Amino acid sequence: MKIKWLGHACFLITSDNGTKLIIDPFVTGGNLQYGEINESADIIVVTHEHRDHNNPEAVRGNPEIIKGVVSGETKGIKFRAVASYHDNIGGVQRGANTMFNFEIDGLNVCHLGDLGHRLNEEQVARLGKIDILIVPIGGYFTIDAEMANDVCDRLKPRVIIPMHFKTARYSGPIVNADEFLQGKKNATRPDTSEAEFRTGELPTNPQIIVLQPAL
Repeated sequence: MKIKWLGHACFLITSDNGTKLIIDPFVTGGNLQYGEINESADIIVVTHEHRDHNNPEAVRGNPEIIKGVVSGETKGIKFRAVASYHDNIGGVQRGANTMFNFEIDGLNVCHLGDLGHRLNEEQVARLGKIDILIVPIGGYFTIDAEMANDVCDRLKPRVIIPMHFKTARYSGPIVNADEFLQGKKNATRPDTSEAEFRTGELPTNPQIIVLQPAL
């Protein structure tokens, strides 16, 4: 399986048999100056309805679109959806958010969307086993570095991929990855937007991989 960071919270996951899944395609403009999405997909997943996460029209092909707290299987990919909020006051400020755990090529990949609060025991249990965790770290709109650390400690993934943080192409009121990475020796910043993962080849100790945005 390959995971490619397109930018912001948008990822392209390609299974070993070529099935393509895009999570949270964005609308370029305003604070968000990542390039236009130029990818096709078989499946699109939207974690919430904000324009920087919900732009299926940007994706080529004829993909199936998955939204809301729905779980199931499509095109060989099993997925589990768990309800959460975009803020820490029950969604009053920014609404609902859905976290997804996908089973792809024998690995569980969890994308937390714009999670805005610490997880409770029920949410941790419902998410289940996670091998690779895609987690927001930038704060303001989502959990910040301290809360992201708490989420990672509770979900216990083998690989952590940060998202939704300040870059040269996003000028919103969020911070860059440095605060989350401070003091951590288990982090790498490869000069690539893509990483490949296989069962039996994940690190023994949790590893943080900060990808470069592709767009």
